[in-house]
Amino acid sequence: MAGMNQTQVTEFVLLGFSYGRPFLFALFLAIYLATLLGNSAILSLVALDPHLHSPMYFFLSHLSCLDLCYSSVTVPKILANALRPQATISYGGCLAQMFFLMWCAGAECALLAVMACDRYVAVCQPLHYTQALSRSPCVLAAAGCWLWGLLDSAVHTLLAARLSFCGAAQLQHIFCDVPPLLGAACSNTRPNELALHVSSIFVGLSPFLLVLISYLCILATILGMPLATSRRKAFSTCSAHLLAVTLYFVTANLNYNRPSSGYSAAADTLVSTLYCIITPMLNPLIYSLRNQEVWGALQRVV
Repeated sequence: MAGMNQTQVTEFVLLGFSYGRPFLFALFLAIYLATLLGNSAILSLVALDPHLHSPMYFFLSHLSCLDLCYSSVTVPKILANALRPQATISYGGCLAQMFFLMWCAGAECALLAVMACDRYVAVCQPLHYTQALSRSPCVLAAAGCWLWGLLDSAVHTLLAARLSFCGAAQLQHIFCDVPPLLGAACSNTRPNELALHVSSIFVGLSPFLLVLISYLCILATILGMPLATSRRKAFSTCSAHLLAVTLYFVTANLNYNRPSSGYSAAADTLVSTLYCIITPMLNPLIYSLRNQEVWGALQRVV
């Protein structure tokens, strides 16, 4: 019966579009255009300017690529639904959207941890930086981040494909993600919930702890520097990454480790929007506003 119910589901109705559709369309269009412009600019600068051909900017270019994927997985469908009388997404489209969303999420968690290790070596072991982070280790680390996210996403998608939905398949959201699907399912979701908790530990918490340890070591090294100018330079090098990490992991934790009672539909949509849509727009600003190397590269390229 569960399998029959599942095959009968051809689309989901997204209930997050209950009001303010013209405003939502204008807002998400502006966010999407800003995300495309900012992250494309980072990718172009890193590719065109030899001064940015370093491990830090190599990983930053992968972060920009992930952020472009993040937004392109969700926002175009949100824009299309904002213009329709009823917001819907096909069953296959929902699983595909969730698959790519979880892939980007897992890969970004790992990549932020790798970027923290990069900053640790740059500040705490500067003499070994060139050798430790040569081209081959950087490529392997970046590939490992993408593969890590892919494996995590595959597990969640396969488990979600086994769920059955009774009656009108409605999601209290504006796009497909694991928590809304679990809330709409009428079959046993315990395996999905267990996978989500395990993933939160290994894919979310473990990278965050690695970031935390790296920055504690960085802080201890910075405080031991004799010159104030050296301390300021080290702080400016790491502050942007620390801000991006904090923003991402806090919103991701709120999105996937919600209380048992859940959030209201409005709060759920807001948290997911901050996590999946606002953060990709802000990352290029965070990494470039106070970064003289990026501004210098922009001037040279332009």
